[in-house]
Formats: sequence, C-alpha cells, structure tokens
Amino acid sequence: MKNLLSLTLFLFSIFPFLAKSQTTDKGSIRGKVIEEVGAMPIPFAVVALFESGAEQPVVTFQTDENGSFKFNNLKFGIYKLKVSYVGFGSLFVNEIMVSKADFDKNVGTLKLATEQNNLNEVVITAEKPVIEVGADVITYNVGSSILAEGSTATDVLKNVPMVEVDIDGNTIISGKRSTRVFIDGKPSDYMTSNIADLLNVLPSDAIEKIEVMTNPPAKYSADGEGIINIVMKKGFKVGFNGNLGISGGTQGNINTNANASYRGEKYSITGGGAYRTGISKRLSESYRTNFFPDTTFYYNQFDNSRSESNGGNFRAALDWDINKKQNLRINTSYNINGSDSWSGNDFYYINQEEITKRLRNQVNLGDNSSKNFVINTDYSLTTDTAGGKLTAGFTVNANSSNSLRSFERTYAFPTNLNPSLQQNDNEVGNMGINFNLDYDKPVFKKRDRLEFGLAFNYRKNDNDLSVDNFNYSTQQFVGNAKLSNKFFYNENIIAGYLSYNYRKNGWSAKAAMRSEYTNVNFDLSTGEIYNVDPYLSFFPSFSLNRFFRKRYNIGASYSVRINRPRENTLNPQVNNADTLNISYGNPELSPSYTHQFDISFGAFGKQWSFTPRISYSNATGVIERYRFVNTNGISESTFNNVGTNYSVALMLIGNYRPTKTISANGNFSVIQSNYRSSLNSSLNRGGLSIRSRAGFSMQLPYKTAFEANLNYNNNVTAQGRNQASINTSFGARKAFLKNRLSARISANDPFRGRRNSTFNEGLNFFSNSYGVNNTNNIVFNLNYRFTKVKVNKVTVPPPPTTSKN
Repeated sequence: MKNLLSLTLFLFSIFPFLAKSQTTDKGSIRGKVIEEVGAMPIPFAVVALFESGAEQPVVTFQTDENGSFKFNNLKFGIYKLKVSYVGFGSLFVNEIMVSKADFDKNVGTLKLATEQNNLNEVVITAEKPVIEVGADVITYNVGSSILAEGSTATDVLKNVPMVEVDIDGNTIISGKRSTRVFIDGKPSDYMTSNIADLLNVLPSDAIEKIEVMTNPPAKYSADGEGIINIVMKKGFKVGFNGNLGISGGTQGNINTNANASYRGEKYSITGGGAYRTGISKRLSESYRTNFFPDTTFYYNQFDNSRSESNGGNFRAALDWDINKKQNLRINTSYNINGSDSWSGNDFYYINQEEITKRLRNQVNLGDNSSKNFVINTDYSLTTDTAGGKLTAGFTVNANSSNSLRSFERTYAFPTNLNPSLQQNDNEVGNMGINFNLDYDKPVFKKRDRLEFGLAFNYRKNDNDLSVDNFNYSTQQFVGNAKLSNKFFYNENIIAGYLSYNYRKNGWSAKAAMRSEYTNVNFDLSTGEIYNVDPYLSFFPSFSLNRFFRKRYNIGASYSVRINRPRENTLNPQVNNADTLNISYGNPELSPSYTHQFDISFGAFGKQWSFTPRISYSNATGVIERYRFVNTNGISESTFNNVGTNYSVALMLIGNYRPTKTISANGNFSVIQSNYRSSLNSSLNRGGLSIRSRAGFSMQLPYKTAFEANLNYNNNVTAQGRNQASINTSFGARKAFLKNRLSARISANDPFRGRRNSTFNEGLNFFSNSYGVNNTNNIVFNLNYRFTKVKVNKVTVPPPPTTSKN
C-alpha cells in the first residue's frame, strides 16, 4: 500500500503556499531521508522548511527516488525542517544556520522511525490540509476542519468527499451499493447492532482522520464495494495533554467531551469520554397510486415525528513499547444510546373516483436503548533489520439493544371500524470475535514489500421479537403468535491473503489475492431452519501507478468485492409498524459479487491539484430492497437479488490554495447506472446519479478562521430515485490564550431544514415521498487544550570540509 501513501503525501506537499526569496544572497539546505530500521531511502517523503519562529512553511519539497532533497535560493537566516511520511513519526531539525560563510548546509542522513516505535514525537506546527487525495484513498483530516470541532462522527462524515449520509445516519460511498465502516482498520459492524448509533455518539475530537477507500488493500475484508475507515487518535504528544469541549445548538442539542493522555518514553495512556443529547423533528408526506386491471386507488400518508436522544462514549487505551522491536496496544470503548420518540400518522384511502373513503389516525410511541462494549489488542514485532514486521490483533465485542414500541390506531371515518393497539418488544444481542495475523517485509532489499496474513471472524446475533395486541373486551394484552419469534444467526469467516508491492523509479505495481471461506446458519424459534451451504470465494486485485516529473500521477486498478447477506437482510421477522407498508427480510438471499475497474490521473502544482478518475463496475446478484403491492393495497418491502448492475462513474476532485490563508476544495461525480432483472420488468432501468461538494476555508487576522461547505446529491436506485438534496454549513473560529482556548460558531442548513424526496415505481404502483428535518441549527462551541510537551532535539552535523557543490 506504500504507493497509495506516497501519493497521499505528495498531495500534502502542495497545500502550503510556496514562496521563494527575492534577495540576491542565496543559500541551500540539503540532506537524505532513510528508514531507521533497514536504512532504506524513503522516496516522496515530505520535507517542509520553516523560518525560525514561523508556524507556516516557506516551502515544501518531496524527496526523490533516493530519498534526497535540496532547497535552493534561500535567503540567509535560521531555519528548521520538518520531515514526515505516512506510517512514520515526524522529525524536526532545528536551528539550521544559512550564512555567507556556510551557504550550502548539509543536514546529513535523517532517520525516520515507524509510528509504533517512535514515542518521542515533536510538536507539529504546520497544519495538514483538510483533504488529501491518493490513487485509491481519500483522506479527510478531521483536526484541520473548523466544522468538525465539537461534533460527532456522523456530522463529520457529511463533509467527507464521496461520502453520503442519509437522514437515518446510514453512510455509503457515492456510487457504491454496499459500504462498510471500519474503525482503526477493524469492521465496526461487528461491534454494534446499529452502526448509525455508534457514529452518532463517537466524538469528532477523538478522531484523527477518515479514509475513503474505493479499492481497499487485500488485508481488509472483501465485504462491500468500498470502505470508510475512521482512524482514532492514538494519543497526543510526549508529556501530559488533553482537551475539554462543550457545544450547544439552537435545536436543543448539547455535546460535551474530554480527552487526556500521558505519554512517556516507552508507553502512553489515553482516555476520553463524551456525552450528547439531541432533538430531531421530521415532517413527511407520501402519495401512492395503486393500479390494477379492474380498479385504481390511492393511499396518501402524512407524518409528524419527534425524537429526544442521548448517548455516551467512553474510551481508554494503553500503548506500550516493550522494547525496540515489540509494541503492544490495548484499547477499549463503551457506548450507550437512548431515545424516546413520538410520531403521529394520518392515512387516507381514496377510491378510483378520488373520493376519500377512509381516514385512519395512528400514534406511535418508542423507547429505545442500546449498549456496546469493545476491547481490542494489537501486538507488533520487528523480526529483522531488513524491515520485517509481524502484527497480531484480537477483538472481542458484545452489544445489546432494546426497542419498546406501541402503535395505537383509530378511525376518524368510517366510525364503525374498530380501533387497535399493538405493542412490540424487540431485544437484540450481538457477540463477535475477530482475530488477524499479518506479516510483511522487503524481499530483495529494494522498494518492494511482501505481505500475507490470516483472519478469523465470528459473529452471533439473537433477535427476540415479542408482539402483543390489546383485547378491548378483557382489557389485556394478548400475545400474537404469528408475529412473535426469535431469530438466531451465526457467521464464521476464515480468510487468507497474499500481496506483493514493488516500487522503482516512480513506478509502483501491486498484485494481491484474498480468499474467504464463509459458513452461515440461522433459524427461527417457530421451527424454520435455514442452512446455507458454505462457500469459498477468491478476490484478486491489481494496481499499477506511475509518478513522473514530480507533479503527475497515473494509475489503474482492478478488484473483486463481495456483498454478503447478513442478519438485517436475511431476518424474515415482519415489521408491521405501518400495516399498509410492511417489511421483512429474505432468508433466500445469495451473495453479490462486484468487479471494479478504476483509472486515475493526478496533476499537482504549487498551489493546486486536480485528480480525475474513471470507474467501471459490474455487479451480479445485486442485493437491494424490492417493493410490490398486493391486490388489497398493502405494500410489502423485502430484499432480493434483483439482478445485475453495471455503472460508469466520472469523479473530479480538486484543491486550490492561492495564498497561505485561503484554501478551496471540491469534488464532483456523475454515475451512469443500469439495472437488468428477470425478477421484475420494472427493475430494468437506468439513470444518472450526481453528487458534488464544494469547500472553502480562510485564515483571518486576529487568530480567526472561516470555513464553508455545500453538498448536493441525487441518486438512482433499482426501483426509483432519491431526488435532489442540498446541505450547507458555515463556521467561524477564534483562538484565545495562545491558541489554548478556541470559540466557534457554526450554522448548519441555515436557510432551511434538510429536504429529501424519493420516487419509487413497480408493476402496479408508483409513489412519491417528501420530507423535511430540523437540521437547520446554529451551534456554539468552546474547546480548551492543555499540554505539556517535550520536544526532541536533533543535532545538525558540522558542515563538510570538502568543497561545496
């Protein structure tokens, strides 16, 4: 994966404003960057040059294929260098004097240690850009965004390029039907029964960056057409550090968080906690036309809902350098969520003559809670001086949730119809175990790397649904045997992979093969048993990249991915919260396979970057929600292997920084999708999906800053379209007390609440739905950072006594 990391850091080098001295007194600084273990040169490492006391670099440079760098045309004075490369700790070289007597300064060979072996970090004074773009990965640096402060992971994801977050908090990559969310390289869907709940309580201040992987490395699970990896902060700098934050919004939301760490010579201890409350409101309406050979009739529905939620997140971690070769990291987290909800629904039945014949009112009450606990252990061992490394990880998680809901239905007319009252009690328990063993090392002592590993994932899900109906004659609840049952799900996946990466003279080639053996079984307490035949799948992947002239990159990649049906899509338990629109899973689903091809190009200037890419994918057995209407007008929604889908996507990503204080970035994607199905002719459709984002930030005088974002998306589905949605956000921040205290005000969707609309069409129906949420919110935030940091001092070798050249 080093080719991807090289491109990411290459993008990082173009953000700071580049300036050259206009004086006639000129000097130079040069040196070489190598790995501490193995002494291999590091090409494309970023070297930033600062004037003494400055917080912004004067100029940045990338090392060449031999790890060498040189800054020319420097005015005489005192400088410092910052050397950085992904996967390695940053290094500062301080107090470099360039003068007439010593105008060609050679700082010698600078050795970078891997992040796990380099606890003595130095203060980072140059901010990373908000967005960095690589061949197969887009990185969103959370700490560099004003809008991310004092929020949650869900809020941050809304501004990440190529990421879409729907009104329920579900997250996908644009153009991908199935996206998995990872936390620190581990699948989060193994950690919780509801990913949206986890992301909605995870504080942004605990997140270092978010990686969007359109072609994930072979060491990651082959599930999903893409991966969103949330990288948590591993601690702060050497010494005692931390921050305290509180924010409140006009919509009644409150977020508080605290993080602290102590870092010594061989270990670090990190802890943090967060608590949030929120109020969500939604108005929606839907119109469905049902047409049959002998009649046509209409169902109109109007909804009004309100939910008050709260949640907490608590984390602790230990990072221990056992010795120079061994490192152990243990981290744990505990999350709680709760909510109380109310909604009212009005259902209108309108006959063919467009006369309203029935009006039903329904009141829904909900009390929901969830808890989850995760403990993760990672061990790494440097096996030899050539750079061989063995890593092992073990994760155990357990979570539970309870949802108690009641549905009271009455009829305004005709009055002779009896009312009904139903109560659903749904208890869900999950337990998972994950183990991985990985090894990588150079083979020929060149810029190559061989990786291979094994992984085992086990997951158990117990879903207990109890449904009771109220008997008005006896004034008692009576169990509903048809809807009450227990669902038991077990999943075992054994995986292995082999990957080889070779880099030389700007070329990077990677080939990998991953195989996964899947064994799934599930059943219901009512007696149905489903045995899925175990299956073995192979996932080849290839990529080729070329860096040339230090400002261009072109690459191509191919991969195979899988979308496995899991408990949420397989579970046949019926959800009849809306008796006119019931839903359930499909235990007969098969896995879906997707072949993906990507071609990317990158061009980089001193103040800009432009990275277009073209993607083609072909998926068989596509799993999507499928809807049909019975003759009685009741709509049934389930999942099915609806057919095949091929899509072609054009994605444009650009960044522009005209000055040191102004930065703009944006992305635009247009995707042509085509579905082909033998299940239903209404699924034979195609269409364009469009998503775009524009961001702007500015550093202002008096330690203030401003940031703004605009998002737009419009997506096609197998049975219709999620129509245009526009979101805006603005933020301003001011620093006080030598940057220790910051105050921020942000406005989310200030002009109107978030609106969404959908269109669905089947053989005998079509429907339109419209909704608006209370996302228009003004948030005030205060954040205080405390730190006591040690700084490494690097001794600069004396100038060479030979001739300077």
